Amino acid sequence: MTRTETEHERLERLMKDRIERPLPKRFYKDVQVSEENRILLDGRGVKTPLKAVLQLPNRKFADAVAAEWVAQVDVINPALMTLTKLANTAIDRATAERPHVINEILQYAGSDLILYRAEQPEKLVTLQQRHWNPVLAWVQKALDAKFVSVPGIVHKTQDEKALTALSVAVEKRDAWHLTALYLLTTLTGSALLALMLEQNAATPEAIWSAANVDEDFQVSQWGEDWEAKLRRDARRRDFDGLVQFLALLD
Repeated sequence: MTRTETEHERLERLMKDRIERPLPKRFYKDVQVSEENRILLDGRGVKTPLKAVLQLPNRKFADAVAAEWVAQVDVINPALMTLTKLANTAIDRATAERPHVINEILQYAGSDLILYRAEQPEKLVTLQQRHWNPVLAWVQKALDAKFVSVPGIVHKTQDEKALTALSVAVEKRDAWHLTALYLLTTLTGSALLALMLEQNAATPEAIWSAANVDEDFQVSQWGEDWEAKLRRDARRRDFDGLVQFLALLD
């Protein structure tokens, strides 16, 4: 089966393409927020890449996005406009491609990161239990959905009732929360961790630690090379941006 490009990978690819091209010059002087929470540049509304109106869900969010446009000096650098980028995704993709987005989340859940456990060494087994077992307990209590972890990497089909309960929960999300849930899922490799963070049932730091148990263990054993550190730092910036995104929605 051909692996589909995740949203996180797509955004990274687009960002790389933009970095290789000259950045557009700043063409506006004034940035304002309209009563409808739209971003106005010299009185004209900003559009998304697919030409939809960039309209934010609340004033707090709109002010934060406007601040990103104000912060651009000589050129417009999308790499420094995390909230604008995420808002574009919510408007352009999470609505038009909603069934696909939901299906992607459920596919991750069916083979979720935290369901497949190491059998050795003992230290890693203990770390996975410490960080991941509370997530399964929370999901069972919050959704009445029992996901079962297994040793090794051989795929185990999860109970249909559990997947249905998760599907019902995901379906309730609006485009904005669905965007955060989807991008957190692809970033962490875990729909269950993403849902727990989206529901504010654990701290961002706890979720980040849980998502990186295996990597942190390997680093503790063998050290970290600089390329891996650069990738991890980039993932952390994306993660922090999504945490801010969720905070502005609530």
